[in-house]
Amino acid sequence: MRSTNKLTFFTLGLIFFLFQSCSVKYSFTGTNIDYNQVKTFTVENFFNDSGGGPANIEQRFTEALKEYYQRNTQLELVRSNGNLQLMGAISRYTVSPQAAVSSNDPNLPDRAGTMRLTIVVEVEYINTTNEEENLKRGFTFFQDYDPRTTTLLDAEDEMVDEIFTTIIQDIFTATVANW
Repeated sequence: MRSTNKLTFFTLGLIFFLFQSCSVKYSFTGTNIDYNQVKTFTVENFFNDSGGGPANIEQRFTEALKEYYQRNTQLELVRSNGNLQLMGAISRYTVSPQAAVSSNDPNLPDRAGTMRLTIVVEVEYINTTNEEENLKRGFTFFQDYDPRTTTLLDAEDEMVDEIFTTIIQDIFTATVANW
């Protein structure tokens, strides 16, 4: 009987040890930040190198990026030399036709049935505590609208905000979530 108890105790101890050594870190935001090493982040002002978009587009993007990182991490925003550093530019802002609609009149040209607003943001990310995580790449997204029912001027602010939301989530995922 005693050897059976010892074997059961040993087996339970081994199972407990195996489960203890296989740990998984969970985070509500999905970040892989080691807050013992990384405490601050810096977002330099993004520039609008696209030649298009609303007059304040670079400021809107920069502030939205700062707010997203503040809301979703425990990092402190600092003016310069943060442990994590983000910088870059809006490199493309284009409006292009996506689908033609026939006018059904041989004297009138076909028109665009759908227009697409595309924004590309080039980002350089520097992690001063782990250079292997540094990256430099473009992030892009688009929104479509119907020019027969709305104008770009009417839809632009909302579309830019929606595009920025997606691009910022993608930047966050590529930098601190490491997906």
